[in-house]
Amino acid sequence: MTSAIVFTLAAILALLLLSAFFSGSETGLTAASRPRLLRRAEQGERRALLASRLMERREPLIGAILLGNNTVNILASALATSLAIGHFGEAGVAYATVAVTALVFVFAEVLPKTYAIRHADRTALMAAPALRVLVAALAPMTRAVHGLADLILSAFGGGAAHPRAQAAAEELRGMLDLQARAGLMRENYRDMLRGILDLSDVEVGEIMTHRRNMVTANADLPAAELIAAVLESPFTRVPLWRGDPDNVVGVLHAKTLLRALHGPDGGADDSAAIAALAAPPSFVPETTSLAEQLAAFRARREHAALVVDEYGALQGLVTLEDILEEIVGDIGDEYDPPASGIRRQPDGSFLVDGSATIRDLNRALDIRLPDDEAATAAGLVLDLAEAIPEVGAAFDVDGHLFEVLEREKSGVTRLRLRLTRRAAPPAEDG
Repeated sequence: MTSAIVFTLAAILALLLLSAFFSGSETGLTAASRPRLLRRAEQGERRALLASRLMERREPLIGAILLGNNTVNILASALATSLAIGHFGEAGVAYATVAVTALVFVFAEVLPKTYAIRHADRTALMAAPALRVLVAALAPMTRAVHGLADLILSAFGGGAAHPRAQAAAEELRGMLDLQARAGLMRENYRDMLRGILDLSDVEVGEIMTHRRNMVTANADLPAAELIAAVLESPFTRVPLWRGDPDNVVGVLHAKTLLRALHGPDGGADDSAAIAALAAPPSFVPETTSLAEQLAAFRARREHAALVVDEYGALQGLVTLEDILEEIVGDIGDEYDPPASGIRRQPDGSFLVDGSATIRDLNRALDIRLPDDEAATAAGLVLDLAEAIPEVGAAFDVDGHLFEVLEREKSGVTRLRLRLTRRAAPPAEDG
């Protein structure tokens, strides 16, 4: 065997090893746990920091790996073909193709990728230093290739990408669902974590207490009647209005009123004195996200705000408790009125109050009813019917059947919901 043949065989072997390195590195860095690597990087591990930085910018990384992998595979195939033709003539092309394909498939693809999947973090840490150099060296070429790819994709309408924050949130939601379905996470934990992720997507108008259900008091009532109205309310904060229920002049805290009543000077002997105890009302647009409103509550050290529409008309009331309930579920106490909601029936259907929110239905029954056009079950039916439907009318929503049981002139008050699959029973609502 001549030295040229030995050199060629050695080159082919080296190229296959490089191909295995590229394949394993790609799989390892794709499958590695970024949170674990970040934690190790914070502890001072340099390779973990390198791997984390490479994973932050996936396009240059994948481009460099693919460019390197394809280059070594093509070069190995060319050398093998040249060597085979020298020994077997034209038939050597077929022999080299079969041999190189088998070697690349087994030793440069399956073996390294299998190892990388089983030891993703370890593979990512081992490959990070070399890949950092490779990505830096090939950066001009990979940028040019990605630019060309973006132009081609844009020409066919595929250039737009999801914002990174949105993509990360969707990835987290999918991971939570998978963990819950696999039995590795309790469903109520999944719901709480999903509730946190949804804070930026849900508006206060979707969870507020509608103005029709608000407990308010006329600030011009006699002092005794005003005090009785506040003490009889199941809530600690009562909006006070004057002249018109939409003209809210303050929010009276029951504790503030009690302190005044038991103060040394009596301090609340007429309606004007009581109204003066009320805090100035805070108004928020109904399109404010829960994340923004939560930040506002914390910054202002407030627990409640009045919700208005784009014309400034009062729509309802949102509280800190409402936002927290979007995360942890219903928070009830001995003074809360019985919650309107969802009651399971012996035949497997559910009686649903018209005021029950779609978000509560989705959470309680683990379904995915649309909430883009309506916030409540009644609103969903009204949107489909484009009118106030008659008793007995039925509507199919994503395969789930709503039947109108009770209605008033102003809307639907009770429905029956039949699901296309079994659902877990909701928590008792009293």
